[in-house]
Amino acid sequence: MTLKVKEPVWIGVDVGTTGVRATAYTATGKAVATTEAFYSLETPQYDWAEQNPQQIYDAVEEVVKGTVAELQYKLVTISGLALSSVMHSFIPQDENFQLLGNMMTWADSRSAAIVRRLELDPKCKEFYFNTGCPLHACYPLAKILWVKEHQPSIFDRMARIGSIKDFIFRNLTGEWVTDKSVASSSGLYNAHKECWDEEILDFIGISKERLPEVVSTTYSNTLLADVAQRLGLPTGLPVVIGATDGVLVNVGIGAVSAGQLSCTIGTSGAIRMLTEKARMDKNQRTWCYNLTDNMWVAGGAINNGGIIMRWMRDRILHLHGSQMEQLDVDPYDLMTMKARHVPAGSGGLLLMPFFTGERAPYWNSDLRGAFIGLSLNHSRSYMIRATMEGICYSLLCVLQALRDFEDVKDIRVSGSFTKSELWLQIMADVFNESITLPTNSEGASFGAAVLGFISDGTLKDIKDTATLVTAQEVYTPKVANREIYNELFKIYESLYANMKDDLARLVTFQQEHPFNRL
Repeated sequence: MTLKVKEPVWIGVDVGTTGVRATAYTATGKAVATTEAFYSLETPQYDWAEQNPQQIYDAVEEVVKGTVAELQYKLVTISGLALSSVMHSFIPQDENFQLLGNMMTWADSRSAAIVRRLELDPKCKEFYFNTGCPLHACYPLAKILWVKEHQPSIFDRMARIGSIKDFIFRNLTGEWVTDKSVASSSGLYNAHKECWDEEILDFIGISKERLPEVVSTTYSNTLLADVAQRLGLPTGLPVVIGATDGVLVNVGIGAVSAGQLSCTIGTSGAIRMLTEKARMDKNQRTWCYNLTDNMWVAGGAINNGGIIMRWMRDRILHLHGSQMEQLDVDPYDLMTMKARHVPAGSGGLLLMPFFTGERAPYWNSDLRGAFIGLSLNHSRSYMIRATMEGICYSLLCVLQALRDFEDVKDIRVSGSFTKSELWLQIMADVFNESITLPTNSEGASFGAAVLGFISDGTLKDIKDTATLVTAQEVYTPKVANREIYNELFKIYESLYANMKDDLARLVTFQQEHPFNRL
């Protein structure tokens, strides 16, 4: 017997760092069907982080096709597809859109040396106040300069400078455009004039003709006929270009009012707030990206979130593979259970979570991780909890910067870490703020679907989601724990200030003496 869903749905396609999810939502926020697929992140050389764009697109078709099949079984009316994607990707292509190399992801920091040079140029430092993007290796601005210096033959042939979003949109619709959200997170887009920044383009030696036209995040085109046939969708179905996953999280979890923030920990992590105009931090600690024509998102992303927990799982605890599957045990549940027996503060063990350098608020690629305070009494259980705490300290640094913009009234969370009640309580204690776990904690795909519903007139504004997402649980700070974390956070900040130069020397050593994973 089929289950008929009377309300039409939009399929939100969320393209992440290591996987893609296609989830169908009604306008009231109900998830009707979902499919996910995964792909690899390649690190062929030190500080490189690449992916094959075609592999990602193939995964997009796979998950959309799977979700469509489930919707057809349920007799659901599909209104369209809407896209969400990771930020800061860079894809070099020739004039015929043939790939000239793999995609550089946000995690690729091979251009760190170039960024260090740019930081010495006062004119380049001022680019931030035009773009809202601090100087950092994650941004396409630095990636393009790296290609110019190290692969001049590719730079000369690079007639099309794209991202994973416009690559997918072109494959689906045949049109090469990019959305304001992706453009504003490139380091090449003037947030005040809302166009490609001519001064920056002249500086790096490219013309705007190499870049796609910039359109609204609710802009749409129709599916190509052959793509529609492969996916099992009707010809002419609209595809909304959507926005980046970071800014869509706020929409998806209902953090759309003044003083409401979103906090996410997935592979990386971020804290964000909505603002009606582009806002720049005088100390250049935060970024600011576009969401819709009349809304921006100010915030900061950290490089190292769940990626360190995965490292802890695989490299320290060895809790992966067939052994865990045979036991039918989630290794992360086991890690949380072990960490729960450790007191707040992990016995004075601090993790500096800079395994892949750092973005906000330091914007310093020349950092590496460190456990500080290890004693013979510490065990792996202490290291697990210290990892959770260290990631929260890193996010607190970003939160402090955003507090300068506006008073915090509500922090809503999303991402894989929300499955751990312990980690949520640690965050509440470290932040000294109440943490709200919403009923929908997978924000980006629903945020994309919301842009779809706005494009067809079903919803009027992103703020319509404020009433659609309610609190599932609220975690309040524990006074005793807060006092411990306040003391340790002061040490954390002092350690960064005193260690950053030596960590940069270690990074140089690692570059000069490359090593392989054993």
